[in-house]
Amino acid sequence: MKNNTIRIALVDDHQIILDSLSLLFNMIEGVEVVATFNDPRQVVESLKKELPDILITDFSMPYMNGVQLTLQLKEAYPDLKIIMLTVADQGEAVQDAYRAGVSGYVMKKADRKELELAVKMVAGGQMYFNQEVMKSLLTQPATHHQDLHAEEKLSQLTKRELEIIQLIAQEMSSVEIAEKLFISVGTVETHRHNIMRKLDVKNVIGVIKFAIKYGLV
Repeated sequence: MKNNTIRIALVDDHQIILDSLSLLFNMIEGVEVVATFNDPRQVVESLKKELPDILITDFSMPYMNGVQLTLQLKEAYPDLKIIMLTVADQGEAVQDAYRAGVSGYVMKKADRKELELAVKMVAGGQMYFNQEVMKSLLTQPATHHQDLHAEEKLSQLTKRELEIIQLIAQEMSSVEIAEKLFISVGTVETHRHNIMRKLDVKNVIGVIKFAIKYGLV
């Protein structure tokens, strides 16, 4: 961020939405819209000139959807933070977006206050998924693969790992967990990695789903 201003690029195939979002975000203190795109095919090349802090993209667009765009962007610019702003709240869509590498997922019916919260959390290195999206995700049926050998997976978890799972489910960051448990952030991240490996999940949301399904929280 330059001069503490969060620089944002917007992608949506509807120009009227781009214009409305630009006005809204430019009204938020400390936020500046530096680029808008109504064709996702232009984005990857155009960002070579000047990379924003956060890119906010629609999910459903012609030529390529938000997930496909996210995959291209994360390959070209691994450190770029991406927020999906969409009407799609189905668990499968959220999972696809998360796996692609988004840092946030917000519904288009969100108000200015929520959009500001999402942008500032993501800019600060956190993730943002609103309660409605999380509920949709967590109520998705577990896949057959996730159901296999659950007891064996549970038996591999240490007491400390179970404790950290409970704190993750409370939406605590690694920094907050480290402070609560009087351990280093690096140690928390190592535990997170080991937990995901033992549970055979790819992300924190997978950990939370497993925890809820098997009564760990």
